[in-house]
Amino acid sequence: MERDSLTQPFGSLPAELSRLAAAQLDKPALLDESNSISWGELGNRVERIAARLLADGLEHGQSVAILGASSAAYALVFLAAVRAGGVAAPLTTSASAEQLSGMARDSGARHIFIDRAKLTELGEDCFPGLERIVLDEELDDWMAPAGSRAPAVDHASSDPFNIIYSSGTTGTPKGIVHSHAMRWRQFAATAASWIENGLEVRSLASTPLYSNTTMVAFLPGLLAGGTVRVMGKFATERWLAHAEADRTTITMLVPVQYQRLMDEPRFGDFDLSSLQLKYCTSAPFSPELKREVLARMPGALIEIYSMTEGGVVCLLEAHKFPDKLHTVGRPAPGSELKVLDDEDRAVALGTPGNLVGRSQTMMSGYKNRPEQTREGYWTDPDTGEVWQRMGDIGRVDAEGFVELVGRAKDMIISGGFNIYPIDLENALLAEDDVLEAAVIGVPSRQWGETPVGFVRLAEDAREAEAVREAVNARLGKTQRLSALHPIKEMPRSHIGKLLKSELRDEAARRVRPDSG
Repeated sequence: MERDSLTQPFGSLPAELSRLAAAQLDKPALLDESNSISWGELGNRVERIAARLLADGLEHGQSVAILGASSAAYALVFLAAVRAGGVAAPLTTSASAEQLSGMARDSGARHIFIDRAKLTELGEDCFPGLERIVLDEELDDWMAPAGSRAPAVDHASSDPFNIIYSSGTTGTPKGIVHSHAMRWRQFAATAASWIENGLEVRSLASTPLYSNTTMVAFLPGLLAGGTVRVMGKFATERWLAHAEADRTTITMLVPVQYQRLMDEPRFGDFDLSSLQLKYCTSAPFSPELKREVLARMPGALIEIYSMTEGGVVCLLEAHKFPDKLHTVGRPAPGSELKVLDDEDRAVALGTPGNLVGRSQTMMSGYKNRPEQTREGYWTDPDTGEVWQRMGDIGRVDAEGFVELVGRAKDMIISGGFNIYPIDLENALLAEDDVLEAAVIGVPSRQWGETPVGFVRLAEDAREAEAVREAVNARLGKTQRLSALHPIKEMPRSHIGKLLKSELRDEAARRVRPDSG
């Protein structure tokens, strides 16, 4: 099936979904643990929710806040907010009550759709002043009557499509605004490529719908006219059962989910032969884990490196480049990358530096934060082009593959020498005793900073001090770990990103500030 509309420079995502709904009424569109919603039902319910939002006074470009576990109802509200000319504003369930209140205010929403579990957790007096609809109890009765349709809405390319809130650990997270043009360029092209390759799209989305990661499994799957299953909470056996029963062809998982699947004792009991395309993004994906996933899971494996804010998009087709698994691939078509030193000058090939990137999928900016938006940009003094600071340190090899060395904010400067945590982490992971490793810098009176490691050890492992001595014997003098602490579990965000801020707090409790 060809869809020429998807190859146009710009189009309306809601209009495409409406056409698909009319053309394939009975085909399943959305699945969750207890619902199967056909395309005809999807079209009808999106229209009814959009009509009620507009009847309630939703203004063009106004946000609609959504909070709760991923579900078919959640997905419908997301789509309806955009259909009505509003902005989908999914809120991070792992945030504190204070942060959630701040996000809702920042978004400018007048409606909040919340599930019963989250409402019970936050209390009946949460979000005062907003119209509250309980997703899993009130949505069907709240929406406009059956057969209702929302008035036509003109979606301009620059109109905001959604706000994705960053996973900040203090204060109100930043709201990252994506336009209709950005989402169209991003996801219409993806859907078109799947259709062109004859892929029957049955997508499994197992990360939260408030995460930008999940959009890759959600929106292109629908734009391709496929079936999308959303999971409220990831569990290995449940994911495997869904993948088998649905004959899943496409999925997006973060590295920690791949690791849990590889560690699942019953992994081999499930038929995953329908899998054709697996994506991964959001957190470092170790070469060893990529290698294991390629060996044990069918289908292609594509790692995506980018930011929710945009910038460069790098793609690693891991199944095609087994010798490049230590990289995140090369810039995708339409993406550009530069490597700069601390004075914003280009560095030589192979030299680590600060990554800046640009592409057709850049954010419009942070909601209500023009100064922080500007701080995230780098303007080329020769051309005036605006690039996004990626926040990572990396190097590019002779074939154009990008290797990440670490986060710029995580680089350790000890005695005037730059120490990249990833080099020390890889040295730790080379020890059979070490299952996971993370290295941070802590203040040192003698050196300015000194590297401290945290490890998750295997059963019957040596003492952490013995591991530290073995690793330090292989490291350069300026790189040596001043301490190594065993830890039961690495602190991670909802999509598996390692929270080094929490490790720094832990180090402050364990390590004297003048150590090292």
